[in-house]
Amino acid sequence: MAERLETICIVCPNGCRLTAVRKGNVIEVSGNKCPRGITYAEAEMTAPKRSFTGTVASVFKEMPVVPVRTAGEVDKAKILEIAARTREILLTRAYAAGEVAEENVCGTGVALIVTTDMRKVTGRTEEL
Repeated sequence: MAERLETICIVCPNGCRLTAVRKGNVIEVSGNKCPRGITYAEAEMTAPKRSFTGTVASVFKEMPVVPVRTAGEVDKAKILEIAARTREILLTRAYAAGEVAEENVCGTGVALIVTTDMRKVTGRTEEL
């Protein structure tokens, strides 16, 4: 039996409605307006990836939670594990936007980075 996936491509602004059908080792994609849709659909069927966005706790009363995201895409299957990990992280100093809160989050090879400049909100740069 063939595996089938219907999705909307998010690679470019076209937002093509894609249909991908796997027959053995072959994946046939239809509905794409550009070649990137084929690559996207194949990846969604074989190894889907996502970016993660969330929050972590901080010791600063001015900013008790801090927005974070992965610095790249991770395997979709790791998203819940990363979410659980973010509940364990406590930032004890004010980070700049883009600074790494945790390297190699959950063994993904991707860093978890802070997305706002905590120093502007807290007025601090030292560790508490």
